[in-house]
Amino acid sequence: MSEFILRVNGSERKIDVPDDTPLLWVLRDTLDLTGTKYGCGAGLCGACTVHLDGAAVRSCLTAVSVAAGKAVTTIEGLSSQSGLHPLQQAWIAEDVPQCGYCQSGQIMQAAALLTKTPHPSDEEIVDAMSGNLCRCGTYHRIRRAIQHAASSRAGGQ
Repeated sequence: MSEFILRVNGSERKIDVPDDTPLLWVLRDTLDLTGTKYGCGAGLCGACTVHLDGAAVRSCLTAVSVAAGKAVTTIEGLSSQSGLHPLQQAWIAEDVPQCGYCQSGQIMQAAALLTKTPHPSDEEIVDAMSGNLCRCGTYHRIRRAIQHAASSRAGGQ
């Protein structure tokens, strides 16, 4: 067991877990942040996507020792006190979720894309989102929601 300080959604949290514990299980089981989902456990589906210092990472493959001292943002920390993140608003406006299981990972991946590329082309969206799987096949709605959020941000919303 080792003691780590994690900065999760803007708050420092002290945890005591083995060095190789996946960040996913620390978030879900230790910190009770259950918005991040377990999908495949191999980094292939994207359901567990969170941000580590602003970059999208698969928390099922990221050891807590790697995340220590870095800023971790989960779906619970994406919105602000002033309201939902533009992507969360767009997800609702475009009626994206069907079963909803993959959506937190999809939104976190999309948020990292929009931070890096505020006005992505369709090709850039497809490329960035290709590692996030949706069993319900809502890919067209996901792409529309990302476009919606990008245009909303451009309009100052």
